Amino acid sequence: MTEFTREFTEDNFDADVLGAHVPVVVDFWAEWCGPCKMLAPTIDKIAEKYNGKAIVGKLNVDNSPSVAQKYNVRSIPNVLIIFNGEVKEQVVGNVPEADISALLDKLV
Repeated sequence: MTEFTREFTEDNFDADVLGAHVPVVVDFWAEWCGPCKMLAPTIDKIAEKYNGKAIVGKLNVDNSPSVAQKYNVRSIPNVLIIFNGEVKEQVVGNVPEADISALLDKLV
């Protein structure tokens, strides 16, 4: 994670994600997940690129299982873009930066 990438947990999810006034990119991941590790640099680039326009962070599904369950996250990596408390976009797997940017550009 970089200085631009936040860490989301069960404790801060409602305030930092659902209460945000800008779009929030949430990367659901786990330490044991190979594709998650491959996606991590992409998430960091998105965080830096959209600094000030969106919030970008990661949520470890092993540490915050109730949030993953609430959003029916069954496979990871799973990226949700949440705006005004609602899921607006979702991508599953190690997707290119351009794919996530295209979805985010519709909301910023």
